[in-house]
Amino acid sequence: MKKQAFNPYLPSWEYIPDGEPYVFGDRVYVYGSHDFYNGYVFCMGDYVCWSAPVDDLGNWRYEGVIYPKTSDPLNRDGKMCLYAPDVTVGPDGRYYLYYVLDHVSIVSVAVCDTPAGKYEFYGYVHYADGTRLGEKTGDQPQFDPGVLTEGNKTYLYTGFCGRGDKSRTGAMATVLGPDMLTIEEAPVFVAPGCEYSEGTGFEGHEFFEAPSIRKVGDTYYFVYSSIVMHELCYAVSKEPTKGFTYGGVIVSNCDLHIDTYKPADMPMAYGANNHGSIVQIGEDWYIFYHRHTNNTWYSRQGCAEKIEILPDGRIPQVEITSCGLNGGPLEGKGEYPAYLACNLFCDTPSVYVGDSRFPKVMQDGRDGDEEVGYIANITDSATAGFKYFDCHGVKRISIQVRGYADGVFEVKTSWDGEVLARLKVQYANVWEEYSAPIEIPDGKQAIYITYRGNGNASLKSFALIDCNY
Repeated sequence: MKKQAFNPYLPSWEYIPDGEPYVFGDRVYVYGSHDFYNGYVFCMGDYVCWSAPVDDLGNWRYEGVIYPKTSDPLNRDGKMCLYAPDVTVGPDGRYYLYYVLDHVSIVSVAVCDTPAGKYEFYGYVHYADGTRLGEKTGDQPQFDPGVLTEGNKTYLYTGFCGRGDKSRTGAMATVLGPDMLTIEEAPVFVAPGCEYSEGTGFEGHEFFEAPSIRKVGDTYYFVYSSIVMHELCYAVSKEPTKGFTYGGVIVSNCDLHIDTYKPADMPMAYGANNHGSIVQIGEDWYIFYHRHTNNTWYSRQGCAEKIEILPDGRIPQVEITSCGLNGGPLEGKGEYPAYLACNLFCDTPSVYVGDSRFPKVMQDGRDGDEEVGYIANITDSATAGFKYFDCHGVKRISIQVRGYADGVFEVKTSWDGEVLARLKVQYANVWEEYSAPIEIPDGKQAIYITYRGNGNASLKSFALIDCNY
């Protein structure tokens, strides 16, 4: 039986941001960096891989460690982190993994005969004279490689452009030869950073980091994280190394700009940096991105949403949801863990994560412990939103709560809607279940749960109960 697919799509104790999705054979594989739960910096772990059948996107399989960080000759002591990678199939049919270590400005490459086997170090991207890319006079530092192979050429996209740094121009494209290492065409700039964007059409959404490249028909889609960090944008061109024009925002991990269910300038989650790309799975297209947990930048989880590529090539921005890969709403009955909240906010609005007053997704235990996540630090006005459910005959709702709190949880079907149920909770240091009658209209519905009262609570799960459940 196929499983429902959720956001995040991997288990709640897994932290794989910067996801690059690819379909190889009858499975979709996601390659990303590897954060730790409660990590203190980005990308502390080895590269691991997860995959799922293309026709069962809720059934993810752990493929194991595909590349330890000590495999690179520059990092035998493991003191450097593996930043966001990308994978491409070379002209020889093998799989090539491109990455950058956190303290160097060159691009490393590993290779494997299968999509998720044991990758072995292969070499460094270099010029014909052997000088490594990033170390030649005039080179800008390399960062966040994204790759696309066509025939005997591989297009390598890199770059990082922070605000106020005029030494960084924009995103670069470099053409590699059939050995996947040697540069055939030196870097050229394909998208501007914020210091060089005037008159380009990229203003306000300039390139920051996370370059990724896909080809759809005869059009190249350059996906990247903009200078505001929380959004993934795209640019398009008919050629891989020039002519890119700004297209728009695909997704924001705080849902900024979306006005379908709230004001466009109202953040509905605590965002920060973003990284991901688009992929076609079956007949549908998706954007993979990541969210932030634990009220830090350093414990990120992969999410995905279905997108539409219009006949004219545009990609409208999509809402963040709890059901991205599911192909539609979740079943409007049964128990759902609270970590599936796609909206999380309080009366103090913030685009960015990190304030100690904010509710947060976290887990018990330490990194690697298979402990189901939950929402903690719930104080007065904290709201968790879950979208969407196919509801029919829902007559009751229950929640599991713990913590030293004395108040009421309100349940609504929109963030500013009518309160449909109130559940009184009291002080408890163990998970306690509370239940109340509710009338949720039939059809596609969101569930918003807001705390009003004193103290600090945690929410483990909620259950929608129909007359037959």
